[in-house]
This record gives sequence, C-alpha cells and structure tokens, in this order.
Amino acid sequence: MTQGCRTRPRRRAVLLAMAAVLVLGAALLGGCARGDGGRGRTTVTIGTFGVFGYQQAGLYREYERLHPDVAVKESVIERNDAYYPQLLTHLAAGSGLLDIQAVEVGDIHELATAQGGLFEDLSAAKGVHRRDWLPWKWEQATTRDGRTIGLGTDIGPIAMCYRKDLFRRAGLPTAREAVGRLWAGDWRKYLTTGLAYKKRAPAGTVFTDSAAGIYNASVHGYAERYYDRRSRPIWSNSPAVRASWELAVRAARDGLTARLKQFEKPWDQAYANGRFATVACPPWMLGYIKEKSGPAGKDKWDVAPAPRPANWGGSFITVPKAARHKAAAVDLAVWLTAPAQQARLFERQASIPSTPASYAMPEVRDAHNPYFGGAPTGAIFAAAARAVPTLVYGPKEQQIGGAFTDVGIPQVEQQGKPPGAGWRAAQQEIENAVDE
Repeated sequence: MTQGCRTRPRRRAVLLAMAAVLVLGAALLGGCARGDGGRGRTTVTIGTFGVFGYQQAGLYREYERLHPDVAVKESVIERNDAYYPQLLTHLAAGSGLLDIQAVEVGDIHELATAQGGLFEDLSAAKGVHRRDWLPWKWEQATTRDGRTIGLGTDIGPIAMCYRKDLFRRAGLPTAREAVGRLWAGDWRKYLTTGLAYKKRAPAGTVFTDSAAGIYNASVHGYAERYYDRRSRPIWSNSPAVRASWELAVRAARDGLTARLKQFEKPWDQAYANGRFATVACPPWMLGYIKEKSGPAGKDKWDVAPAPRPANWGGSFITVPKAARHKAAAVDLAVWLTAPAQQARLFERQASIPSTPASYAMPEVRDAHNPYFGGAPTGAIFAAAARAVPTLVYGPKEQQIGGAFTDVGIPQVEQQGKPPGAGWRAAQQEIENAVDE
C-alpha cells in the first residue's frame, strides 16, 4: 500500500544511516534464523513499509496453516522514506536483508535497472504467469534483459471523491454517473465544473483541496512524464508535465483550491470541517477520508470516475538473492500476490489488485463502500486500472515530482508568485536533486 506522503530522502541520508542500519541488520539476522521455538519450522521474514494488510487480512495465518513447516515474521517500518534507504544499505552490504522485501512503485525502476542482479527472477518461479498481472504493472518491475524482480501487489488507480451535500447546495448533480459525465475525458472539464461550483459554493467551502493534488492526478495519467522510454530526462519540456502544471496553476489562480498541503494537519482538519468538495482519490485514500471526516461524513462523500485513467501508488514484493530462505520466500511471494489473495486483501484493506482475474471475484466485483453512499468501488477502480497506461519511471522520480508539488506549485498557490517563478524554482530544485 502506498500513500503520497511516502517520499525518498536524498542519498546523504542513506550514507549517514549506514552504520546504524548495518548494526540493525545484524540483529535482524540473529532473530530470523531457521527454527520457531525449537519446532524446526523455517521462519520466512518479510519487510514492509506502512500497512500492506497481509497480517490484518489473516493471510500469514492462512499460509502457515497450509504450510505447517513455515512461520512468517513481518518487520514493518512505517514510512518508505525510512525503509528504502535501509534496503539500499543492506543491498550494498550484501547482508541484513530479509527473505522478502517490499518495494514502492517509485523505487522499483531504480532497483530493476541498477541492481536487478541482486534479486531473484520471479518470472521463472513456479506458479507465476505474466498474463496474471496488468501489463503495465508487470513491466514496471522488469529489467532490460527480461528478468522480473518484483511481483505486483496493490495499485493506485485514481477516482474522484466528492461531497454530495456540497454539490447539491451548489446546484450541481449528485448521482455518481452524472458527476462523472461532468468531467469525462478531460481534466479541463473538471476545472470548468469547479468554476460552476464556485458561483454557488456554500459559505466557507472551495471546490478542491490543493493544486498539487490536481497535478499528481493528471501527470500520473501519462506514460512518459519525467523520463522517456529510453530513460532520458524530459521533465523540462515534457507535454505531460506542462499540461499538468497548467491545470494546477489555473486551479490555484482561479481560487478553486483550499491551498492546503496534502497529508499535513490542516488538510486533515479540512476533511472534518467540510472545507472542500472534491479530491482526487486512489483506493487507499478512501480509508484516509473516512478516518479524517469521521462519522459526520458518512454518506456525504461519494465516488465517481476521474476525468482520465491514472495511477498514483502501488508496490511490489521482491526476493533478494542474499535471502536466507530463498525457496520458501519465493513460494510465499507467489502465494501472497496470486489473484485469490489479492482479492481477499481488497476485501479487508481496499487495496486494488494488480491481477485482473481478481476483478471478477465477488470480493472485488460486488464491493460497495457504505461510508461513500454504497459506491461500487470495486467496479470503479477496476475499470480505471484496466485503462492506465504503462508508466515510465526513472531514477529520480520521487525528487522530481516533489519539486513540482512541494516547491513550484506552492509558490504560486500559497505565496501568490507568478507561475514562471514557481516553474523556475521547481527546475532549480530538480537540478539540485539530480546533481547530488
């Protein structure tokens, strides 16, 4: 599971953390040896960041029931910006690695292109069939020579969450099919809807949360954004970046946003206060909205298709070649990512599967979210997932995206600077990150 607040620190942080992480790795190895309480079981260790949901959905217990000679031990680090540098350090040292290591979508390209030889080729594992995954998801973890180092877990197809009560008071339609038609096919129609909302907006409310949110939702619908298919940098003249930047700037200058930064406390409070009427939401955002809006928001929020298919988030699980129990780890990785288990995970955690066969299973096909007015979230997100293009990732993906959303756009939206000044600030931030 992946959230937008998970970002990777710069390489300096990795170097500063190296000594401490090596000590931690040694401790982990000491605690993850073969055996489980003297019963002769093989303990397969899995490292994750955030909440992947395997434990919560009971999948580890089920696997252990099916394999009495195996115990599963999960090690969780809350944020990927702490987890990923540790993984890089362990890979460089050749020690301290767990049997299975999760990898966030923004980092998988770096590992596949620069360190693919340090991971098992899971495409050759028994029970793995490339056709079981969405083509674009499979490609993200595949090396240039055709090895696949990670099996896809969840994905983040984008929908639009909106407040029915605020739409009604602003004179806009409230049924999700009608709402989807307002902006179908074009993010510019979404901004046009925002202008209509603004004319009759309930007091104290605005159309959407942030310009950066619009930028993210738009830019992740293009195959090539910051790098082209040959891994050449294109961020300074990318049509995807330019179009998404212009959308974000227009929303900010037209007063359609609450000028908030996502995943910070004022943003959380705005949910509770009903400050904005729409937000771009991948499936993992639904739980966040429910938590922050609270019981008072039940049946006020609903879900409609986004203007264009896009994907924000998702992860993979890998098996390093230095894993202590490679065969057992590969078997567990294959089982956890199989369509049946991905469907069960969706039922418990709302993590949209990357395996299309899961979409026909009742856990996904028949899913309706009672908090969001009974919205058919399984069908909405599955339809979006099938239409997402194969996104091209590069080595500095997180830093480049953050330069636009955390530096450039806020200068326009929050500080009132001209768009050109914000653009130049983002470009300078990117140059600093790339030159490290």
